[in-house]
Amino acid sequence: MASRDLTQGPVFWVLARMSAPMSLGIFGVLSVGIADAYFLGQLGGTPLAAVGFIYPVTAAITSLSIGLSAGANSAISQAIGGGQDETTTGRLALHAFALGGALALLVGLAFWLFSPLLFSLMGASDAVLKEIADYAPFWALSFPFLVLMMITNAVFRAHGDSITAALTMLGVAIINIALDPLFIFGWGPVPAMETGGAALATFIARAAGAGFIIYWAHRKGLLCIGKSPTKGALSSVKTIGDVGLPAAFSNAINPAGMAAVTAAVATLGDAAVAGFGAATRVQSVALVVLLALSAGIGPVVGQNWGAEKYNRARAALFSAWGICLTYGLAAATLLFFFAEPIAGLIAPAEEERAFTAQYLRIVSWSLFGYGVVVTINAAMNARSKALYSMSLSIGRVFAIYLPGAWLGVWLFGYTGVLAAAIAANLLSVVAAIWMAKRTGLISTKRVPLQEAFSG
Repeated sequence: MASRDLTQGPVFWVLARMSAPMSLGIFGVLSVGIADAYFLGQLGGTPLAAVGFIYPVTAAITSLSIGLSAGANSAISQAIGGGQDETTTGRLALHAFALGGALALLVGLAFWLFSPLLFSLMGASDAVLKEIADYAPFWALSFPFLVLMMITNAVFRAHGDSITAALTMLGVAIINIALDPLFIFGWGPVPAMETGGAALATFIARAAGAGFIIYWAHRKGLLCIGKSPTKGALSSVKTIGDVGLPAAFSNAINPAGMAAVTAAVATLGDAAVAGFGAATRVQSVALVVLLALSAGIGPVVGQNWGAEKYNRARAALFSAWGICLTYGLAAATLLFFFAEPIAGLIAPAEEERAFTAQYLRIVSWSLFGYGVVVTINAAMNARSKALYSMSLSIGRVFAIYLPGAWLGVWLFGYTGVLAAAIAANLLSVVAAIWMAKRTGLISTKRVPLQEAFSG
């Protein structure tokens, strides 16, 4: 399959073509969390609270797959932009598989073994811990399949094909959501597995998705490795790991911080955890466009930086930030006015619904700031500056959000946690602009507006 050239044409439209399909795929993935919360919420507050504890932890672990896919995208897209042949890019993909698969097996096993201790330390009650124990084994088994699928998706995106990646993500989500009620509630010979059933549905969907996308990449010639598949393996692993491991840590920081913030919310009771967890799932869906931008900007920056077309890479970031501001404020307006009915769909109990609606009405006004952060992180990863993106994520969570949440919950209760979230999103914008200048993604010599629309 010939790679799509992302170094030609108006940058804004190139970015839009890469990001728009990913909106659909990411929406599908995040809808799984909403579906899990909806179906398990029908069983009562305890399963919903269990999901509230599980979500930030599994999101943090999932960041390993996101980071490794960022490393693969950076290496492959820059190689394409620099004119490397398909055998070189195919070997890079193979070596990313080997690195990702090995790490995923270790991380999945660790999650399985240590989840009881981890969630106990987070403040989960005995009833909630029992639900989590049913969920953990199947989710751990699904994790290696997720990593392989995400890396293969990154290979397609690096070649300029975001549609295949997005459709695969959407297909996996559809399978997962379709299987949820079957395994959660049971039907015919299938027993009701409740919380464990949600994890089993995830395992089956991810295994199917990984098998399909790897097969399709091979059919399309993206995994052409030549006669020496191990040639340059150490160099490839270093190139991918130099970006992938810091990017994985960077992506893990936010959900890990959310897990620690959830522990602060847990001091207010299970209803607060359930409402907070439900709100963060709705927020994730609201962030779909911004997350799609972060997925789309990586290949655009990577190919153009590899081709030494630096102003096009800067124009891509400029365009992304404009979309972040416009979309973020529009989404905040909708969430502010429709917070109550949205909360009613996912949090059945009145107390949980109140916590959910309060979060949506307040924190949504700062979501554009989070978009700025994730797009600059993706752009810095794509041009092999992953340590900067990691530093930005560390500062956002550990210098602002986490201490602010614990201090806020102590002084003001739930409102204090929400204030900390707003501060983390808005103050990070200032740091993002500074880091963009430090890494050359913002230049004072030329405003990229003309580059963005004229190409």
